[in-house]
Amino acid sequence: MKIAFVGKGGSGKTTLSSLFVRRLATARLPVIAVDADINQHLGVALGLTEAEAADVPPLGGRLPLIKDYLRGANPRIASAETMIKTTPPGEGSRLLRVNEDNPVYDACARTLSLEGSDVRLLATGPFTEADLGVACYHSKVGAVELCLNHLVDGRDEYMVVDMTAGSDSFASGMFTRFDMTFLVAEPTRKGVAVYRQYREYAADYGVPLRVVGNKVHGPDDLAFLRDEVGEDLLVTLGQSDWVRAAEKGRALPLAELEEANRRALDVLYETADGSYERRDWERYTRQMVHFHLKNAESWGNARAGVDLAAQVDPAFVLGERTAQPA
Repeated sequence: MKIAFVGKGGSGKTTLSSLFVRRLATARLPVIAVDADINQHLGVALGLTEAEAADVPPLGGRLPLIKDYLRGANPRIASAETMIKTTPPGEGSRLLRVNEDNPVYDACARTLSLEGSDVRLLATGPFTEADLGVACYHSKVGAVELCLNHLVDGRDEYMVVDMTAGSDSFASGMFTRFDMTFLVAEPTRKGVAVYRQYREYAADYGVPLRVVGNKVHGPDDLAFLRDEVGEDLLVTLGQSDWVRAAEKGRALPLAELEEANRRALDVLYETADGSYERRDWERYTRQMVHFHLKNAESWGNARAGVDLAAQVDPAFVLGERTAQPA
């Protein structure tokens, strides 16, 4: 299952992403955590030191390797250099599975031990001094989009992505790549403003969206969110001494998280798992191709020097039964 956490900067989406990853780890489910935010904090939220988190190899710095591996023997892709962030898989492409070893994970993933289970962490990487003034962060997130486009995941397998803050996710087609999107919102006008933007954009593409209220202090906060969000409000979490301790570097077992907040994580898991029944691989592939063609026309063809529409394999549908090339 592909799960995204989005929300306003400071809403707590990275904290919620890390708690959800821990909840999956307690169930011994295969999970890959992806830090796709411009502010790279997921590794620290999962228990790494700042130095250890900074040492995770950036996906954005491994794009040639990623493209070369995913291209495989696809005859429609002349070279890895002609691949862009939206290039879809086709016959002969190599696909990624959550619970496998492959050169992409070998080069980019850091394995963490959480709640007695192993979790892989991937990170886009932060802006560097060389990027300032000349690079767009979406060029780095493009590595995540490529991996999502080539990911074949089944029930009880998870890729959890901590997305960039606000509505920046709509600068690419990546927002359509998820089985469930959890929008973390504080009970404030700014908190729900991002929800309104996301709801408007997501509705046109059938993106499943549920709101997680965070930092909810009492009945007044809950009533505010219910008034502003309505039926999209899934669950709320309150202030947490467990989280405050973790943010100070004192990691505790998830079993010691406040009971109400543990129950909220259970609701997130049940909602994510329940979205499997609505999975539509044909629509997923169709949307993938749609955004590839848009990107090809607007900038990709000029950059690659070829017609990238030719990369689309019209007979190919990504799915759990899609064959992997030898």
